[in-house]
Amino acid sequence: MTRAASETPWTKKLWIYDLRTNMHFTLKTNPLRRENLDEFVELYNPVNRHERAPTWSEQNAEGRWRCYDYEELVARDKASLDIFWLKDESLADSDNLPAPEVIAQEIVDDLEAALEQFREILADVGSGVEVE
Repeated sequence: MTRAASETPWTKKLWIYDLRTNMHFTLKTNPLRRENLDEFVELYNPVNRHERAPTWSEQNAEGRWRCYDYEELVARDKASLDIFWLKDESLADSDNLPAPEVIAQEIVDDLEAALEQFREILADVGSGVEVE
């Protein structure tokens, strides 16, 4: 269904769940799992979206579920949707970063896992092309 153009915006609020900040998922050692989305699914409340409640507030700065009004969004520089509000612990405490070789190994593991997934896809499509 398409809606006709309107002088007023159709969307009044934008709900955002921040699953990026301080969440470290990798393909091999810590893959994203369904249970990582349980809180979002519960808070999303598709049955009655008018009863949604944010978990973020001035008193709870760690809440991942937050609502922005249309006016707040269009007031942003170029109406940017690059929105974050949680404090990124890795930026705040760079002394606790893993050693460079650990980071490099995680990158290698992720790339190898991705390559294996592409090999499986290639085998499924049966193209006959071999990947070395």
